[in-house]
Amino acid sequence: MSLSIKDVIHAAQQRLESISDSAQLDAECLLSFVLNKETVYLRTWPEKILEDSIHEDFLNLLKRREQGEPIAYIVGSKEFWSFNLNVSKDTLIPRPETEMLVEQVIKIGQQQKLNSILELGTGTGAIAIAISSELQKLEHQPKIVATDISLQALDIAKQNADRYKQEIEFIESDWFNSIELQKFDLIVSNPPYIQQGDVHLKQGDVCFEPTRALVSGDDGLDDIRTIIDQAKNWLNPGGYLIFEHGYDQGSAVRTLFEANTYTQIQTHADFSENERMTFALHH
Repeated sequence: MSLSIKDVIHAAQQRLESISDSAQLDAECLLSFVLNKETVYLRTWPEKILEDSIHEDFLNLLKRREQGEPIAYIVGSKEFWSFNLNVSKDTLIPRPETEMLVEQVIKIGQQQKLNSILELGTGTGAIAIAISSELQKLEHQPKIVATDISLQALDIAKQNADRYKQEIEFIESDWFNSIELQKFDLIVSNPPYIQQGDVHLKQGDVCFEPTRALVSGDDGLDDIRTIIDQAKNWLNPGGYLIFEHGYDQGSAVRTLFEANTYTQIQTHADFSENERMTFALHH
């Protein structure tokens, strides 16, 4: 039995409603991917009959989504900033909240000259690529270095940077361990910050993502402690350290900054009014 685009999306939406808050959008994304068309095509031609082979391919992807696998991993890409980035199961899926880091770095870059920026734990390269693309519009573009402990993640990041023609130096490194000692004007990171054993690790998209990029000790702060402590050796006087953290970690992060003699400490809230990003100056 041949079905139209409208019929297929409606049936898929009903199947996904129990596991997704965006069932219709999920169905449209999967069908757009199979058809290699933009989503607007589906809405323009809702009565178009799908070939049986296309419908079968779609149902195979739909089954994966029903089992909880994130759309980004199924289709191999995710929107971030103004880019459609390659993703894989070796990388975290870029999230809208993380764009706050990009916005803050751009703001700093517009206010003062940044000669060098380091991103720790780049994953897909999303943060570094977005920062590079925006700061290259300025008269002076800083050197940007991005690291990750995972070679597989770095391969994805390099693909994305090459695709969008962004000049970024990528280094395999466990935080600062493999970075030649040098000074940066700004260090940015979205490090692991979930507590070991957190119930959310077994829920939603997170359970499909690489644990090493999510979990950081009993209180979720192990990697943040390491970064705050070690960053002082790689920051110029007056240099910025800025990173994302858990919604309930703002106070603890500010305390860590203070204990390490950083100044001008500021925390910003995300779209849900949760404390999500903190930055400070090294002197």
